[in-house]
Amino acid sequence: MKMNLRQIEVFRAIMLTGSISGASKLLFVSQPAISRLMAHTEQRLGLTLFVRAKGRLHPTPEARRLLGEVNAVYEGVERVNEVAEDLVANRTGSVRISCSPNMGQTLLPNAIARFRKAHPAVRVVVRTQIANNMLRSLLSGQVDLAVSNMPLAHPNLESRLLVKNPIVALIPTGHRLSTRAWVRPQDLVHEDLIGYGPDVPFSLLVHHLFGKESAQPDVKVQVEQAHVARALAQAGAGIALVDAMTVFGQAWRDIVAVPVRTEVNASVHIYNVNIEPLSRLSLAFVDTLNAIVKRQAASDGRETRKNAS
Repeated sequence: MKMNLRQIEVFRAIMLTGSISGASKLLFVSQPAISRLMAHTEQRLGLTLFVRAKGRLHPTPEARRLLGEVNAVYEGVERVNEVAEDLVANRTGSVRISCSPNMGQTLLPNAIARFRKAHPAVRVVVRTQIANNMLRSLLSGQVDLAVSNMPLAHPNLESRLLVKNPIVALIPTGHRLSTRAWVRPQDLVHEDLIGYGPDVPFSLLVHHLFGKESAQPDVKVQVEQAHVARALAQAGAGIALVDAMTVFGQAWRDIVAVPVRTEVNASVHIYNVNIEPLSRLSLAFVDTLNAIVKRQAASDGRETRKNAS
């Protein structure tokens, strides 16, 4: 017959304390209850585990042999409790993240650095991917979260808005527009613009920015990625149109990020598969992202008020 966990607990308590009264105090159970349960255990096992001699309780050789296995069980239970405590405190585990390439150079490094200070034992895996690859990674379970400035559409995805992410013009320092508080799309039409290839999703936003075909600028330099456009603007090759996350939270040498007055934006969303809940660690990382974005927005607001005064 098998011992259940309660019987194992009582047996171990008697072995540790050496008496029924000691086990009673250890487990906060009456002595008669301990005695009855131990007698029932011996009957089920068909073994004598304790004998009384001169008023004391003595374990049999069989009980001593059984104690080794019982201690192994308790070590396993303690390990389960330790893992549970780690999970509650978010001390162990992993977070796997996919993100747009531009955010892999600005927002994500800041978020991961902050997150790991709070969770130093947690493993963080980051993949910078284009939208189609992000979608595949999410649906196949290769990542837990995706942070994208391009929309990901699938019925099995849940999304939450992180930030509106406006369009900014990266203007070389000293250019006549570099001191402006903001520019309109029409202010940029006749400038040397750094644009994007037709297969780049961000190019659609730039196209919407300028409106009708007759208002589209004549782009002389074409790139695939926003961080390359930023580097070209720094080198003085022209004005780059990027989303604000490309220059998030940093002062870049030789260029000024001037907001473009438009309704068009590259809203950043956090995506996850909706058929299973996010882990506590993933939710903690989402909270970290939100905190960083809010802190930067507050800083930008203070800077705007300072410049206005």
